[in-house]
Parts: sequence; structure tokens; C-alpha cells
Amino acid sequence: MFEQICEDLAGAALAGDQQTFGPLLPAVQEQAAGLPADRLTAGARAMARAVAEAPPHLGGWVAVLTGALVENGSDAGAAGPAVVDRLVEVAAAALAFGDAWEKATGGAPPDPMEHQPSREAWETVSPALGDGAGVAMESWWALPQFAMAASTTLARGQAVRASVAERDLKISVVEQAARHCGQLEYVRDLLKVLDGERLLVLDRATGRGWTVVIGGIGDNFQLHTLLAHALIRPGGIPGQAPDPRWVASSTDQDVEPGTPAVAGAWNLVDAHGAWIWNEGVPADIPAVGGTRIVVLDPPAYERTWSPGRRFPLMPGSLTVEGVHEPGELRDWWQHVKPAVPPASG
Repeated sequence: MFEQICEDLAGAALAGDQQTFGPLLPAVQEQAAGLPADRLTAGARAMARAVAEAPPHLGGWVAVLTGALVENGSDAGAAGPAVVDRLVEVAAAALAFGDAWEKATGGAPPDPMEHQPSREAWETVSPALGDGAGVAMESWWALPQFAMAASTTLARGQAVRASVAERDLKISVVEQAARHCGQLEYVRDLLKVLDGERLLVLDRATGRGWTVVIGGIGDNFQLHTLLAHALIRPGGIPGQAPDPRWVASSTDQDVEPGTPAVAGAWNLVDAHGAWIWNEGVPADIPAVGGTRIVVLDPPAYERTWSPGRRFPLMPGSLTVEGVHEPGELRDWWQHVKPAVPPASG
């Protein structure tokens, strides 16, 4: 029975029994093939405690396995919160390892994807870390596994993203550790994703505005595309409506072969006049009175970018909740500054 073998794997991980754990890991993968979502979810739930509590070198592989189950249909919430919480714990310990290594050697720590744990590595960091050296070293080598699993569960699970407590602290730890593990840049930005967030979008040319609600948007390229889809229409903003293929690949579809590059419709600016770069994320747009403001200006130059979503597993959405005429927005416009082009080189 699938749930039982998942429990056996979790028990071996919690006990640190690597000899039993080794054969069970591929066995769970084999038995998962073709199972319905409810069975996969039950299996992931059975492994959640091991993700949270097992030694990092085993818990990391259990986390990867729960992520694989999510990709095959499991509910991300079954083990996702455990994955995210443990990732932050592991990242903090890995940071301690990296710092101790750099202080001891003056060089970069070993790449966990290219080197194996060793007695030499432990001896290098143990003078600084003492009794914590073993866990720190395990965490260093487990960090890529936890980062991969967290990326999957955060992307697939809106409920997982909503459940994150002490979000700013977690983002800070992940951001610090990202210099050692590039995958954590994705985790950081997934932790920043806004779900059910209202933005006020103002068109400088007409003085009109719209309240939009966004969810699952991974970067401002995607935001820009979906804003164009929502607002360039009869009764909205005049202009060339975006290619439907751009919109589909910015919501929940794969990019169709032959889809042309997306053409930007505007220059996005915040309430302080600073450009909102497409490479950024909606969470970085500053708020005025608790509301993030996006101002639409004519494009400063032609911008194009590749269609699709930064996080293909995460569906994105943007809906118009309200339309506001200029007279309704006087109090808002008084807080909006003229656009200030970025300083050149």
C-alpha cells in the first residue's frame, strides 16, 4: 500500500536509518506512478513529519519526493508548509557553514552539487561551529534539495503561500542564503507573491483608474501583460490588445510554439515617479495609504520580452474589480509624482 511505504520511508528518515531509507526512496517513486491525487496526497501527508524533523541529509530527499508528488497531482498543502519552514531552518544552518568556511579558508565553500561531504569539510568548520558543525554541514549539502522542493510547493500551492508565518524573516534568511544557492532566488520571489492583492492602476493620460486584484503573478513582465489584457479594450484604454497567446501563457497555459515576443504597452511607474522594472515583482511596488499604485505612462522605448510565466507551475490571474473616473481619484492623484527617468550609467 502506497501510504504504508511512505510511512516506512518517513520512519527510516526520522530514525536516521540510511540503510533502510536508501531502497525505500526509489520504491516510493515507483509506486507513485499513475496513482490518483488523493492517494498521492495521503502519501505526502505521511512524509510531512520527516520533512520537518529528519536529519537534513535525509529530510532533503523526502522533501524532493513530496515536491515530485505535487507535480503529479498531490495537494501541495499536504507537506508544503513543512517544506518551507524546514527550508528556512536549513538555510540558516547552511549560512553558518558557509560563513565558517569563508572565515577559515578565505575562499568559497564547496559546491554541494559537485562535491560530497567529507571529514575535511567538518574539520574546517568545526572550530567555529563546535557541536553545531555536523548539522551545519548536513544542511549545506541538503540546501539544494529543500530549495527545489520549496519552489515546487510554493508555486503549486496558493494555500501554502498563504500559510507562511513570519514572512519577512523567512525572506531575509532565504535572500542571504541565495548567494550560495541560486535556486533560493526563486524561493525568495515565490515568498513575495501577492495573492488576492488589490492594486490601484492609474492612467496618467486620461486620469482614469482601475482597481485590480492579482494572484500568482511571479514578476512584472507577467503583471504588465495581464494589465494590457484587462485594460486595453472598448471602454478601457485605446490601443493594440495583446496577442491571446501572450495572455494564455501568462495565466495557466504553456507557451504555444511560434508565439512572438510580447510587446510592452506602457512604461509602468510607481506613485513616487520611479520606474517599475519588468524584472521586479509586484510586492516591490510601494504602497500609498496601504494600496500599491501603478501608473501607466506611454512607453519610453520599445520593450519586448519572451512570453510565458517565470514560474510555469503557478497560475496567474488579474481581474478588474472597479473602474474609477477622474473625479473620484483627485485624492489619489495628489499623491502621485511625475515619472523620473532612471539615472544613466
